Amino acid sequence: MDNQGNKILIVGINYSPEPTGIAPYTEGLANAIADAGADVRVVTGYPHYPFWRKMDGFSGLSSVEQSENLTVQRLRHYIPRNPSFLRRILMEASFALRATWATLFHRADLILCLSPTLLSSAAFVIRTRLLRSRTPVVLWVQDFYGLGASETGQLSGGLSSLVDRAESWILRKSDHVVVIHPRFAKHAQDILGVDSSSVTVIRNWTHLDLSRSACAREDTRKRLGWGPEQKIVLHAGNMGAKQGLENVVDAAHLLGSRQSDIKFVLMGDGNQRAHLEELSDGCAGIEFMDPVGGENFTDVLRAADALLLNELADLRSMAVPSKLTSYFASGVPVVAATSSDSASGEEIALSGAGVRVDAGNPEALVREIEMLVSDPVRADQLARNGREYVHETLSPGSATTAFGDLFDGLINRDSSPTRPTQARAL
Repeated sequence: MDNQGNKILIVGINYSPEPTGIAPYTEGLANAIADAGADVRVVTGYPHYPFWRKMDGFSGLSSVEQSENLTVQRLRHYIPRNPSFLRRILMEASFALRATWATLFHRADLILCLSPTLLSSAAFVIRTRLLRSRTPVVLWVQDFYGLGASETGQLSGGLSSLVDRAESWILRKSDHVVVIHPRFAKHAQDILGVDSSSVTVIRNWTHLDLSRSACAREDTRKRLGWGPEQKIVLHAGNMGAKQGLENVVDAAHLLGSRQSDIKFVLMGDGNQRAHLEELSDGCAGIEFMDPVGGENFTDVLRAADALLLNELADLRSMAVPSKLTSYFASGVPVVAATSSDSASGEEIALSGAGVRVDAGNPEALVREIEMLVSDPVRADQLARNGREYVHETLSPGSATTAFGDLFDGLINRDSSPTRPTQARAL
């Protein structure tokens, strides 16, 4: 990776200190490219995910944080408390307008746009085309809008088709598309019509820093009030529509009726948390925790007996949850309630790091968990498989090297090999 002196502009609404989702990957890539010698500018929003409210400590209309080779410009935008598809579009529109204006006179050798958000990606693609700029625009796709909206039931029929067409146009007009899974590449090529030569698969890596773990497992469990005989099944991350966590509440009620020593813990936030807490009222088989970050996050994952991934039954190709990379690295076996033909189900099979049951089947979920926690030899093997998969497939070094090589190729494609490139006006 040789990005020495290149000016890289990264545009995406999610960034640190958001603890989950896309933010850790955006921050990790920005830091890696800056460390390689590039001049990196990140234009992002005010942190709000997965809480769907502005984090404390951030005020005003904008702010700038600067360190060596890295500038982070934050822009305030609309944040919906209940993020329906249309409200999220309004949020993205408000961010896109501000991001476009804030970078109007910024010069860059390459622009990397995160999707989500699609509207800001569209704005930069359109602007470079209208100005006939030679600055390459790369889209880093973490989720597909049309596919996600249709699989979660937010859009159907003509509206879903319209979103697909818009997404197709934006991806095809960009200079290159990076996707996080081979299944995503197939969707981009076969459904959205993106040329295969313009698509690169770069897997999301684990952003869990195992060296930062500060507490022994027993100390963490004691601090959290988890008894030594309890079997804790932890779900970490967003509590939104696509997680379908009503299935977990139903499973918890089953456990409560059996006076089981297994307990579900849902750690995080999201627009469905209040609803789930209401459904769980009086149930001894489940508890809720606020999200934690840094070394505390590592400690909590390691203190669990199993880590839970739960998805809607109809969710198949939409996304590969970012939590899986941390789960695999934690040394704790995974239980996935997801369809066998989903991208998540494929990751579980490829990694050998966990067990899968059909989504939306609480009886099967309880049964599989009971078998797993009663078989420590099997659980240990699944945990080892996860760590090996992280080392071989999901290392941050291989991902950032792939990005650096891609950026070098796009920046230098029209440049003389003997003359350094100059930053191009957007």
